[in-house]
Amino acid sequence: MRIVDPIEGDYIETKKDNLFFDVKGLAHPEDRKICFLRFYPHPEGDRIKSGIHFKKVYNINERYSILREKFPNYLFFSKEQDLEQQGVENDKIKHIYTPRHFFKVLKEKVILNHNEKKSRELCNFFITRGEIPDNSIGISGSTMVGLNKEDSDIDIIVYGTKTSLKFQERLKKILIESKNCRMYTLEEFRTHYNWRFGGSGISFEDFMRSEKRKLHQGKFQGIDFFIRYIKSPEDWKGSYYDYRYKNYGRLKVKAKITESRDAIFTPCSYKIKCLKVLDSQLISNEINFRNINEIDSFRGRFCEQAKDGETVLVEGKLEKVNFQDEEEFFRILLTDQINDKMLIIK
Repeated sequence: MRIVDPIEGDYIETKKDNLFFDVKGLAHPEDRKICFLRFYPHPEGDRIKSGIHFKKVYNINERYSILREKFPNYLFFSKEQDLEQQGVENDKIKHIYTPRHFFKVLKEKVILNHNEKKSRELCNFFITRGEIPDNSIGISGSTMVGLNKEDSDIDIIVYGTKTSLKFQERLKKILIESKNCRMYTLEEFRTHYNWRFGGSGISFEDFMRSEKRKLHQGKFQGIDFFIRYIKSPEDWKGSYYDYRYKNYGRLKVKAKITESRDAIFTPCSYKIKCLKVLDSQLISNEINFRNINEIDSFRGRFCEQAKDGETVLVEGKLEKVNFQDEEEFFRILLTDQINDKMLIIK
């Protein structure tokens, strides 16, 4: 069986161990797919599929801990990325779930559960009101793999660079005019803050500067939804082996956003001008901070975080990026749920 390259939003089910992983990024090594543990069998799990109880794991560090303790063969060190990664080898993949195919299945399905019904309705709503081609949208998350709960949110994937940018513009009007699809209320933002940013040290006021204007999340008929945007394949720059990353430690800087066009996409990216170094724990003192020109993240919480011209406080991992041995620069990568930050400065 030929294994096609899955992308962000897809899920992988393993042949053994009954594990489900969510795929990260758009490029993979030749022998495996980079993906992170999401569901694993557990006798006390509150989700059931094929008679097996599963637990959902959220925290990145917890995902690594579970794999180290129980399933270490799904961990590997990537010399290209200079870090320990999670992934499933090609010959261990049982099935790849894709959001577009799942939406296609739901369109033909007669009997749907509550989550499937609402997910299909939201996709059709976005197709009609947002003028999205029906082959450019899909449904991801727990519903796609049959491990959702009654209160599970709706994970939508929109495909295509131009389609995503045009839809994001239309979404502003949709969220204002629609009675069934809206942004969060203040109390819902508080719940969102406690769940996503509890323990991070970020104040609710700092959180709201960015969060209150984000369009990729909200409520549809009382259910939380979250949208991820994926660029068109022709806009994916290079392959997995075209890039080499070197971890230089942690850095905290004040920076100005010079370009935020890619802020809505996963991975999200911001061009920056580094204004001032506030703190550092680096392996080298010979770094020219003028060469730090990008903030990147695969985490949805950092999408739509800042706009052109805004000043931000950024704290994360500093990496040197080498592309095809021709282009070299530094970036700040945001991955850690507790320690990494990107806040608009008043």
